[in-house]
Amino acid sequence: MMMADIATAFPAIKILRDEPLAHYTHTKTGGPADYLAFPTNVQETKSLLAYANQISLPVTVVGNASNLIVRDGGIRGLVMILTQMAAITTAGNTVTAEAGAALITTTQVTQAHALSGLEFAAGIPGSVGGAIFMNAGAYGGEISTVAVAAEVLTPEGEIRTLSQAELDFGYRHSSIQDYHDIVLTATFALTPGDGAAIQAQMDDLNVRRAAKQPLELPSCGSVFKRPVGHYTGQLIQEAGLQGLKWGGAQVSTKHAGFIVNIDHATATDYLELIHHIQAVILEKDGVTLETEVRIIGEEPTTQK
Repeated sequence: MMMADIATAFPAIKILRDEPLAHYTHTKTGGPADYLAFPTNVQETKSLLAYANQISLPVTVVGNASNLIVRDGGIRGLVMILTQMAAITTAGNTVTAEAGAALITTTQVTQAHALSGLEFAAGIPGSVGGAIFMNAGAYGGEISTVAVAAEVLTPEGEIRTLSQAELDFGYRHSSIQDYHDIVLTATFALTPGDGAAIQAQMDDLNVRRAAKQPLELPSCGSVFKRPVGHYTGQLIQEAGLQGLKWGGAQVSTKHAGFIVNIDHATATDYLELIHHIQAVILEKDGVTLETEVRIIGEEPTTQK
């Protein structure tokens, strides 16, 4: 399969070949995608999926690549980044956003319409699709509390609307992960509120986030899920791992639950550091740290 074939089939869609995903991930790491496409609407996404299925090309969908690590070997097949699908509409107390819309932008729209419920997400850097995928949450709020439906494209190419129950939300989980659907839009049911009060709460959370999290450095966000009965950052601190450097990656000195890219880190640096932290905490505390960050892609090879 040559680039020219795909470009000929979809001349209106931006498609890159052997594109380093480090250009798009928030860690600034990650190997190349065989083909990287930027569909701008549902029909383009559906057509790309149908074409890939026809020629047995694996498909991977990436949102804002904020809570993501792509291994240094990259991703085979077709990768779609949906950030060009970013429309946000309101109707009464509901807001519908396309999968590629930034979650932060979505919260700004809800505030402008004096709709309350998404304040907790004011500083989450992911996309709406990613937020549905992992039931994103912060400061006591979760997407599951306000998301009432999602339009998805199934792996077979069927467009379906999933109810809140069908999304099967759990802690950092949704049915999207189980069935590999592609989120196209999400609808949120919100509550009328006071725009100034909503903005004040969003501002407060953003100040708290900036004070505690290493927003000034590349990272994949919160690396680990919170284990029952523990705080991840505290476990890592007490194990003496805060500030530990591994290649170009480092356990953040500002928040031990984050790993930051301080010196041209590779995804392998990140993953080896993650595995080291998991091994130390398991041995010291008997606690298994599960990754919250999504890890995808191929292991690097020694030969190009």
